[in-house]
Amino acid sequence: MTFGKGHHLHLIDGSAFIFRAYHALPPLTRKSDGLPIGAVSGFCNMLFKLVEDNAGPDAPTHVAVIFDHSGKSFRNDIYDKYKANRPPAPEDLVPQFPLTRDATRAFNIACIEVENYEADDIIATLACKARDAGGRVTIISSDKDLMQLVGDGVEMLDVMKNKRIDRDGVVEKFGVGPERVVDVQALAGDSVDNVPGAPGIGIKTAALLINEYGDLDSLLARAEEIKQPKRRQTLIDNAELIRISRDLVKLDCDMDLDISLDDLEVREPEAEALLEFLASMEFRTLTKRIADKLGVDTPVIPDTPRAIEAAQADAPDAPPITPDSYEWVKDAAALKEWIDLIYSRGWVAIDTETTGLDEMQADLVGISLCVNAGHACYIPLAHKASAGDDLFASDALAEGQMDLETALEMLKPVLADPSILKIGQNLKYDAKILKRYGLEMAPIDDTMLMSYALHAGEHGHGMDTLSDRYLSHEPIPIKSLLGSGKSAVTFDKVPIEDAVKYAAEDADITLRLWQLFKPQLHVKQVTTVYETLERPLSPVLAQMEMNGVMVDRDVLSRMSNAFAQKMAALEAEIHEKAGQPFNVGSPAQLGEILFDKLELPGGKRGKNGKYSTGADILEDLATEHELPGLVLDWRQLSKLKSTYTDALQDHINPETGRVHTSYVQTGANTGRLASTDPNLQNIPVRSEEGRRIREAFVAPEGKVLASLDYSQIELRILAHVAGIDSLKQAFRDGLDIHAMTASEMFGVPIEGMDPMVRRQAKAINFGVIYGISGFGLARNLRIPRKDAQEFIDRYFERFPGIRSYMDETVAFAKEHGYVRTLFGRKIHTPEIAAKGPKAGFAKRAAINAPIQGTAADIIRRAMIRMPAAIEGLPAKMLLQVHDELIFEVEEQAAEETIERVRNVMETAAAPAVHLDVPLVVDAGTGRNWAEAH
Repeated sequence: MTFGKGHHLHLIDGSAFIFRAYHALPPLTRKSDGLPIGAVSGFCNMLFKLVEDNAGPDAPTHVAVIFDHSGKSFRNDIYDKYKANRPPAPEDLVPQFPLTRDATRAFNIACIEVENYEADDIIATLACKARDAGGRVTIISSDKDLMQLVGDGVEMLDVMKNKRIDRDGVVEKFGVGPERVVDVQALAGDSVDNVPGAPGIGIKTAALLINEYGDLDSLLARAEEIKQPKRRQTLIDNAELIRISRDLVKLDCDMDLDISLDDLEVREPEAEALLEFLASMEFRTLTKRIADKLGVDTPVIPDTPRAIEAAQADAPDAPPITPDSYEWVKDAAALKEWIDLIYSRGWVAIDTETTGLDEMQADLVGISLCVNAGHACYIPLAHKASAGDDLFASDALAEGQMDLETALEMLKPVLADPSILKIGQNLKYDAKILKRYGLEMAPIDDTMLMSYALHAGEHGHGMDTLSDRYLSHEPIPIKSLLGSGKSAVTFDKVPIEDAVKYAAEDADITLRLWQLFKPQLHVKQVTTVYETLERPLSPVLAQMEMNGVMVDRDVLSRMSNAFAQKMAALEAEIHEKAGQPFNVGSPAQLGEILFDKLELPGGKRGKNGKYSTGADILEDLATEHELPGLVLDWRQLSKLKSTYTDALQDHINPETGRVHTSYVQTGANTGRLASTDPNLQNIPVRSEEGRRIREAFVAPEGKVLASLDYSQIELRILAHVAGIDSLKQAFRDGLDIHAMTASEMFGVPIEGMDPMVRRQAKAINFGVIYGISGFGLARNLRIPRKDAQEFIDRYFERFPGIRSYMDETVAFAKEHGYVRTLFGRKIHTPEIAAKGPKAGFAKRAAINAPIQGTAADIIRRAMIRMPAAIEGLPAKMLLQVHDELIFEVEEQAAEETIERVRNVMETAAAPAVHLDVPLVVDAGTGRNWAEAH
């Protein structure tokens, strides 16, 4: 077949695919030998998606993946500083480069790279040849350098955004057509590739000049005519550099290639070669998907770690997961058989299906059960009958369902029976649903929490992730049943035949994960963590969430109005400082005001060509000009208004009049709880406006809120683990720890100390826990970086135990791949050996994890003991916010409640851990949270 009219060539920018895959996905290593394969995994999935999506009349007839060749290119001969500033590729990415070439060939796609040339040049040569031959070309990339090729049958496709880039798209990006992109780039330069360009001229200015003078040569020839003196002189002085820049950015369309367009014809992958490669990479899910697509058997990929083999040996004969084999329970007789089976087995995996994710309002639709791997059922209870044309009658139920009350009455004694273990994945959700229907469930085992105890820091703990990773099975996606967007339906609208396969599969997978994880708790020495910190906390959290906290809608509404007025006033002041009106909420417009109009220093453009205006940049600029500080104030008010005073009103439950947050036990690697829907843990407390939001959290008439908060718990733990005798003694003596630190560091007496000196010591005390740098401390204290670094150096000199602790912790993490809290929680550190920008973050995280994790473990232990401690009191625990617990209590019982709660919190570490410092809890009460805290 000779390439010509009617043919369609896809040119895939392979190098861009690799880096996108690497940065978009978490680190992944091959289980058998630890080889990094995260980028290869992402690359293969992107290729497979392209192959799957490329169907129909617009499908390519020819395709190739183009890669950059390692080493320098001909552009380095033109300008020896070309790409001189580019950092080396991340260490764990380097061995993946050849594997992506192998992957391309395994997919039977042409794989091209040429020494001394860049991928862009190869793409340009092939695109021009295909265009000249009369064919169409789609360049699969978002690289701006390739936009000079667009037009006359050549377009670009950004697969990440699913956006096609034609001539209009190029004009939108550069302000000129594709034929003048090189001229604009030559003027603007490129800091990433170290293309010099003309100093001080950006894309917008370059486009204006090129549009005015026609082309680059004409502009440089007539530079004397330019009225602005600075711009005129820049062009005159840098004319030669600008011409060199043009040579650097212009793509070579006339390369001699050993491959022809005809060689790029689309070919079906050879099943054996492709599956052999994927299996060698241990990509279980993708291997299965492609094997199913090709209609061949999935290769066996053995799990090599002995721990996994040992766990799987516990159930060696588990049948494959086949949803067609699951049972539809339609009547009491069938359910009775399942109940008898549960009693004979002694355990049951259970899962509920509901009409939504809000446990306080969702309706129960059905229940699935599993007692042996592959033996599962679904009990539909409230599926609606179809009325035709995808419509459902408002109250008619589908046939083949049990009466809801009958089914629950039969299951009630089973779920409450202490001799029957109830197994679930995120069982707290199901427990809350069933409790609203009058069913209690105990004892429980939760596979999500088991995974968290075993693998915190290694991967996520959702069922789909666990099934894929440990069972090599991709569960039925919920979207395939419910749909998405505006057309999505609730589960009660799903046909029962489909619901049986989906729901019973969930229970089946959960039981298999339990069989896998349960023995591993002992093998990996985290049984105590699971049994004393995770499993018993789940029902405590469920009760807290159901309690909810009362929120005053009127207070929130008044705050929203006040914030809106303050924002309007700030906006007017910002416009005045800027000298013109603009959209304060637009980072792009703000960047132009700060760096183009006001010409403030430090303007950096991102890959999208727009200035960065993050909080860190504005904080630095606030010392140069008033406007950035005003914008920071405006942003804070905007966030408070949208995230809290407006949104919280929507979260008030219409039946209870309360806000019911959900706590995620597995949300942070260190053991800290996360709060969602709504997030009540990130309400700011440093600003007056942030503190005022707590005024909206109120107690009912005759009751008060009591707040009990650990005082400086992480500093106390640091003093213990680092063995700092002076700090430990200061805590024992009840001294002002920050004043004591300042006195030790700066040699000043505690009495009559300058508040600024104490503030500096406080910033260092807390900053050290999080590995703060001299730069970070300088920003916090608004002092020169040199002074800040001297403070930190002096701190480590005065307290050498802290540096020793840090060095020992990092060394332990590198050797073992995890760190531990004082209570045995393992927090894995997969990136501890990373190089480049990730290295510093990974070390800081490893250093902080045992401290923050131990503090989290202590408050968990306190919460677990709390129901028994306050039993008999007219009090209930409502919220946990980091180191603070909030209770609702009748006013006359507040004092006794605080006494009991404080005792539990201050002794929570014992007897498992003896701390060398006392735990101290501050307490307060009030009609609202702000008063109590």
